[in-house]
Amino acid sequence: MVYTLGKENSLLNQFLSELRGEKNQLDYQRFRRNLERMGKIFAYEISKKLSCIEKGITTTLGVSTEYILKGHPVLATIFRAGLPLPQGMLNYSDQADNAFISAYRKYKKNQQSDIRIEYASSPILTDRVLIITAVMLATGVSVVLAYKKLLNKGKPKHTYIVAALASAEGIEFLKKNLPSSKITTWLGAVDDELTAQSYIIPGLGDAGDLAYGKKNDV
Repeated sequence: MVYTLGKENSLLNQFLSELRGEKNQLDYQRFRRNLERMGKIFAYEISKKLSCIEKGITTTLGVSTEYILKGHPVLATIFRAGLPLPQGMLNYSDQADNAFISAYRKYKKNQQSDIRIEYASSPILTDRVLIITAVMLATGVSVVLAYKKLLNKGKPKHTYIVAALASAEGIEFLKKNLPSSKITTWLGAVDDELTAQSYIIPGLGDAGDLAYGKKNDV
């Protein structure tokens, strides 16, 4: 199941348009802030799909029956571009556990590249709801590798994949390489083109650089 929130009119499209705009991209803080805002929207929408239980809440005048989450999810993100989006989700899912994945792109002499996962820190995931966030879902390879790496911590009850922007090719890759009955994907928008260097067109550029400044890998 794939949900693309940008297909409906909402504030999410305003935030996404600012992420894409060249002038706005000169402001790192604004870029990060808009990703956080989108994270809040994703958290709210996903919360509608989570299991809830009935609980009596004692007020100063009586008891109110409320429906609260049965359990809190695990939020996982891939360094470094992925950090602002789950921070927005944490602002709403403030009792969620967290997982962190270290990944990088290794370039070869022919300019082709491989995604490599170095490290993952995560709580036990058995029968938990897992939410994997990635600002950009380009080829989809890093998300699939991250998911498979996290399976070392147990098999989640259900996994939600969240991306601010995706390519059509990346979505198809997820469908072919992840268990469809246990995966739901939430996207801000989908762009059709993906270059040979794995850049989404029109996209928005390098999300990590736009959020934290240009890098010089060592």
